Amino acid sequence: MLELEHGFRVVDVYARLTPGGNEGVTHRPTISPDRLEREMHQAGITRSVVFPPAEAEKSYVAPNNGVARHSVDRPFVAFARINGTKRPERNTAGRLHNAVSRRKEFHTTPGDVERYAYDDRFHGFVLDPTVDDYPDEDVLSVLEDVDLPLIVRGGVDAPPTALADTLLGNSFPVVVAHFGGYPLDRSLMNEMIDLLEEYDDCYLETSFVRHRDLLERALLEHPDRVLFGSGAPACHPDVALMEILTLDVSEDKLWRAFSKNACRVVDALSPQAELRQ
Repeated sequence: MLELEHGFRVVDVYARLTPGGNEGVTHRPTISPDRLEREMHQAGITRSVVFPPAEAEKSYVAPNNGVARHSVDRPFVAFARINGTKRPERNTAGRLHNAVSRRKEFHTTPGDVERYAYDDRFHGFVLDPTVDDYPDEDVLSVLEDVDLPLIVRGGVDAPPTALADTLLGNSFPVVVAHFGGYPLDRSLMNEMIDLLEEYDDCYLETSFVRHRDLLERALLEHPDRVLFGSGAPACHPDVALMEILTLDVSEDKLWRAFSKNACRVVDALSPQAELRQ
């Protein structure tokens, strides 16, 4: 693709990086750190939040450390992936699961969260409830103490109601990926936009949304709560960027979505943090 020239400072809050290549995740597109860096540069993206892919019933210590290692001397901001043992208690199955579930050796512990939070290689956390369930009360308590942002994959298996029951309303920022409606569920996306009125520390991330009217609605109604995410490597960052550049909104709102909002939520994405490195 041609290199984009758009005049905005753009930061990306949703890019997946597989440190060990294809092992165990061959059904997902993978990309080397060097190629991801080239594609981000080509799209005019200044810095990118990166994290390992979700894998059921596996410890994330090694993948997280691998992502942090590959972020050194690159314009990457590493987030640590975490998992949990809890499910929403909206039905009998959820209540029963929570009654008998116990933390296993591969589950994230409160101590793990503290170590990631005070390790200057990591700047936040990421969670996929469709693979790894939700944190228990002890882990949530430490997440509140460290007060770093949590990116959570939202969609048909982790709808806005479930996120509200389990994560929203805590003191730390929660960035809901894909407008909470992956894959392309308009009703869930609209529901998630509605919830922004209720939860002040909730933000929406734009990757794989694809519906122009929903992107415009969120930016017009909540211009300070929308964060650009590319969804790389599944989506080329050029493509994700053009979807935002072609919206019928003011330049100020584009600036907010591309960088200003994300820099308020993730300090390591700010120009000042970039200069310190």
